Amino acid sequence: MMKSNSFCGYSLIITFFMLFLGARSMSRLTPNFYGKTCPNLFTVVKNEVQKAFDKENRMAASLLRLHFHDCFVNGCDGSILLDARDGEKISISNNNSARGFEVVDDIKSAVERECPGVVSCADILAIAARDSVVITRGPSWTVLLGRRDGFVSSRTAADDGLPSAFESLENITKKYAKVGLNIIDVVSSSGSHTIGLARCAAFSNRLYNFLETGLPDSSMDENQLFQLQKLCPMNGDEMKTTLLDQDSENAGCINIFDNHYFQNLLNRKSVLSSVQVLLSSTDTKSLVELYSIDNDRFFADFVNSMIKMGNIRPPSRSRGEIRKNCRRPN
Repeated sequence: MMKSNSFCGYSLIITFFMLFLGARSMSRLTPNFYGKTCPNLFTVVKNEVQKAFDKENRMAASLLRLHFHDCFVNGCDGSILLDARDGEKISISNNNSARGFEVVDDIKSAVERECPGVVSCADILAIAARDSVVITRGPSWTVLLGRRDGFVSSRTAADDGLPSAFESLENITKKYAKVGLNIIDVVSSSGSHTIGLARCAAFSNRLYNFLETGLPDSSMDENQLFQLQKLCPMNGDEMKTTLLDQDSENAGCINIFDNHYFQNLLNRKSVLSSVQVLLSSTDTKSLVELYSIDNDRFFADFVNSMIKMGNIRPPSRSRGEIRKNCRRPN
C-alpha cells in the first residue's frame, strides 16, 4: 500500500511538472522561436513589406493598424485576417477601413515558399508591424514570436474590444485596461497616427454637428476645419481621405514616424475626436506635452507599448494552429 501511494504521488508530481512545462512552452514568446525552423523569416517579411511600401506608402500605416486591431480582439491570433461571415473585418472599426490583407497574403506566400507550415499569420502581422514602423523612420524593437493562429473571428468581439474614432477617453482607457495596458500605452500608441490617412467618415462628426450641438468642434483649428469641410462636405463622399498628421506634407515629413503628431495635437490640428480627447485629462495631456518635445521618450514608450500589446493573450497550442492560408482555418 505504501509503495502504491508513493508511486501515485510520484506520478502526480511528474504529471503536474509536464503540464507546467507544456503550459510554459505553449504561452512563452521568444525572439528566436523560428531560429532553426525558418532562419530567413525576418528577411523574407522585410522584403515583402518594402515591396508593398514602394508600391503604396500608405501601406505601412495599414499593416501597423492590422496588428493593433488583431491584438485587441481575442489576443494576437490573426483573427482579423479570417474571411468569416460575421467576423472582425465587418466590425465598426474595420469595415471599409482595415486594409492590407492582400499584402499579408503576399507575405504569407513568400514565407510558405521559404519554410512551409511553420510560421503563423499572427507572427507575420507582428513582424510586418515592426517593419512598417522602421521603414517610416520610426524605432525598431525585438519582436517576440511563437503565436498560434485562432479559429474564430467575431464582429461582436471586435465592436466590444476595439477603441473607435468616436469614443471618450474614459471608454478608450477602459478598453486598454481590459487587455492589460495603461495610460502611457494609450498615449504612446496613439502616436502611430503620425503616419497614414483618415476617411471623412472617421472625423466628419467634428465638422458640422459635434456632440449634436449643430456646430463644429470648437477645439479644432479654424483653418484646418475650413480645409476639412471642403474635403468632406455634408452628405459628401465619406471615403475621401486626408493625412492623420496634418501639415506633415508641408513640413516635409509625410509618412515619417515621429512626434510631429503630438505637436499638431497641442496646436489644435488633430483629425480624430478620439485623439483630441487626450487633452481632456491632466495625465494624458502631460504625456502629449512630453512627447511633443522629446521624440526619444516617445519612441521608447511606443516600443514598450508595442511589445506589451504583442503579448496580449497569445493563443496556446491547444487553441491555435499554423494556418496555410491566413484567410481561413486549415
